[in-house]
Amino acid sequence: MAGLARSVAAAILLLSMTTFGFAANKVLIILDASGSMWAQIDGKPKLEIARESLRTVLQSVPADDEIGFMAYGHREKGSCDDIQLIVPPQAGSASAITDAADSLKFLGKTPLTAAVKQAAEALKYTEDKATVVLITDGLETCGGDPCALGKELEASGVDFTADVVGFGLTADEGKQIACLADNTGGKYIQASDEKALQEALAETVAAPASAPAPEPAPTPAPEPAKPEFNFMPTAVLAEGGDPVIDGNAWEVYKAKSDGTRGDSVTTEYGAYKANLEPGEYVIVARDGEAKVEQKVKIEAGQVAKPLFTLNAGTLVIHPRPSAGAHVVDGAAVVIDYPSADNPATYYGTTKTVLPAGDEKVTVTIGQGVVSETIPLAAGKTVEKDIIVGVGHVVANAYYTAGGDKADGSGIGFKIVKAKKKIDGTRDEVTYAYGPDSKFDLPPDDYVLIATVDLAVVEQPFNVKVGEFQDVKVTMNAGVLAITAPGASKIEIFETKKDINGNRKSLGYAYDQKYQAAIPAGDYAVVSEKSDNSSKEGTVTVKAGERAELTVQ
Repeated sequence: MAGLARSVAAAILLLSMTTFGFAANKVLIILDASGSMWAQIDGKPKLEIARESLRTVLQSVPADDEIGFMAYGHREKGSCDDIQLIVPPQAGSASAITDAADSLKFLGKTPLTAAVKQAAEALKYTEDKATVVLITDGLETCGGDPCALGKELEASGVDFTADVVGFGLTADEGKQIACLADNTGGKYIQASDEKALQEALAETVAAPASAPAPEPAPTPAPEPAKPEFNFMPTAVLAEGGDPVIDGNAWEVYKAKSDGTRGDSVTTEYGAYKANLEPGEYVIVARDGEAKVEQKVKIEAGQVAKPLFTLNAGTLVIHPRPSAGAHVVDGAAVVIDYPSADNPATYYGTTKTVLPAGDEKVTVTIGQGVVSETIPLAAGKTVEKDIIVGVGHVVANAYYTAGGDKADGSGIGFKIVKAKKKIDGTRDEVTYAYGPDSKFDLPPDDYVLIATVDLAVVEQPFNVKVGEFQDVKVTMNAGVLAITAPGASKIEIFETKKDINGNRKSLGYAYDQKYQAAIPAGDYAVVSEKSDNSSKEGTVTVKAGERAELTVQ
């Protein structure tokens, strides 16, 4: 970009010097200040290039040259009359022109034909030699005819020349304004890119001048611009892949003398640029479960652009209880990835970045568990449904068939395998409490053991993959409510005695009141007081009904 500024400066300086030989030159520079000058060439706005070019020219032009400055499109957005002679041609105008250019607002239209006409008149082109240098990045937008104007000025002027510098114009666009220069004996300099501009300048500089001209003073090289950032890292999943800019993290540490991590400097996320103090650092790039560590040296005046290759891919898992079923949000997804110290656990639909290799994925839905090994290549995305293969069961207890549902606090459900082991016991599978207890179970035969306070009932059932079923257990029970004033303990017994004359105790409470669900039948209730005296009463409980007894 600095080369472009120097080239434009050299062009204007050459034009001002070769036109008049050793005599003091009289040049009026016209700058396009339309809104399109905000466009960029090589990442820099054209208006900044123009300002720098003018500044360079004014530092190099002989002090006795009379230089003026005109601009258009800098005060109003839609006006074709927005043309202003800001600095009349005069010696020693460098500072005034520099200040004027720096203060311009670039926002209007492009009346370049009218501007060149006004510039010629300001230079009294019909009386004196006159040179206009037009710097524009656009074509005429106000109805003027630059070609016709060039012929008119050449025919009526004493010695009029118009030179045109095109910024970012195509070859076809350049032809539409090059005629202005051609018709006045001037030159059109194509500046659509730096190379084209340099070639045009080489032809101009090499051309013989009409009179000997002094060698221009060498243009001082501009000081290199200080970089905005000196650390601009890039992370990719695989070699040649697109940069990772979302969901990733950067950990920056000071490097110890042995090259290991020292004090933490910062942790940043996403696309990262920074200014770090010169020195040695350890940088950790992370994305999901993948990470890579690299030592980086920051040197004064230089920009470090290290590349971090994570050697990772993206795995997307959809855990489903059966084929075609919805994803279960509460499903546990455990991924044992290469080099994992502790396998990561996710829930529901899982999308994560993992080190490339064989990923062992274990999905759990309720009591169903399934594992798969999925190969994952660096830079690739694998999306997969994992079917656990379970059925869904909802369990409830009812006092009687078709009667009220038990919904108190003493409700519990235990699920065991239906098949007994050699010792007569069954393997316990799972349990839950409260009404509407939910279970996800692999296909098999089971027994549901339902408990409502003192009532316990077993009910077998079968599970098939993808099947939804309500298991309703009939408890054949009622509710017994006991009141025993002054009692310290209440205990419920079966009325029937065993062979030893003892009655089976079903439940007790250290209180004066006791209420519980109990199988339908006849019961004896014993109330004990603190003085060891006792009272006994009997009661019959019917299924689906409430029985009340007072013992005193």
